[in-house]
Amino acid sequence: MENVTTMNEFLLLGLTGVQELQPLFFGIFLIIYLINLIGNGFILVMVVLEPQLHSPMYFFLGNLSCLDICYSSVTLPKLLVNLVSTRRAISFLGCITQLHFFHFLGSTEAILLAIMACDRFVAICNPLRYTVIMNPQVCILLASGAWLISFFYALMHSVMTAHLSFCGSQKLNHFFCDVKPLLELACSNTLLNQWLLSIVTGSISMGGFFLTLLSYFYIIGFLLFKNRSCRILHKALSTCASHFMVVCLFYGPVGLTYIRPASATFMIQDRIMAIIYSTITPVLNPLIYTLRNKEVMMALKKIFGRKLFKDWQQHH
Repeated sequence: MENVTTMNEFLLLGLTGVQELQPLFFGIFLIIYLINLIGNGFILVMVVLEPQLHSPMYFFLGNLSCLDICYSSVTLPKLLVNLVSTRRAISFLGCITQLHFFHFLGSTEAILLAIMACDRFVAICNPLRYTVIMNPQVCILLASGAWLISFFYALMHSVMTAHLSFCGSQKLNHFFCDVKPLLELACSNTLLNQWLLSIVTGSISMGGFFLTLLSYFYIIGFLLFKNRSCRILHKALSTCASHFMVVCLFYGPVGLTYIRPASATFMIQDRIMAIIYSTITPVLNPLIYTLRNKEVMMALKKIFGRKLFKDWQQHH
């Protein structure tokens, strides 16, 4: 019989045990976090303030930007603190809270990316009925559904993980609290937890991925056979390709991490995957979704133009 103890805290092993590399990692992740906050924060402000961006596409983009700020904030501040401190402890309650919000926001992002792909499908393939199909009520309902479903999905994981018995080591082989490394430390039966993690998380991530893929295939097929314009097809292909890159960077690592059973052998790969979908993708989202967007560029010019004009008035 194993010695079952009440865990008051866990020790996060972090990204590396090499002390010399920790200042370098601190600098890299601090820059990534600041770019994420500034980039997504700016898009969020722009979507709220600029009337020409009050459309379904930008409503979902605003949701995504808000989500990306929160998503990175769940793991990165704690990681940054741990990179400059000697004791990397996290309380049991803090650990379960971090786990809950990580899965809550990650799942919302998976569903939201699929909704955004469907929104583009309706806009391109059914433009005359777009405003009727994607009316404000439908948009609010879809976004609320994504947040609500994800909250209860994450609650399932956090409650089930909190009820496990932990024994022996307090050392968590990760840079944040996640279900898989916690299952490695549990000494009670984790079969149901493993099954739910693989099936439910796998279904959400892979379901969202295939729905996004299907939407893009329909868009390309529609433009190829119904609209023979090479210019429009090239524009749609380049837009879909850039969006699809973000989708692959998010869904791919998530699918590979959670469909596979928990194992100490794959913990290093899991940490690398987690860095991609929890820190890199939120930084890329604002760049890829807005960089070649004419409406966003016009809104930027208007906002900066307005500011420059006000500054000129104040100085004259």
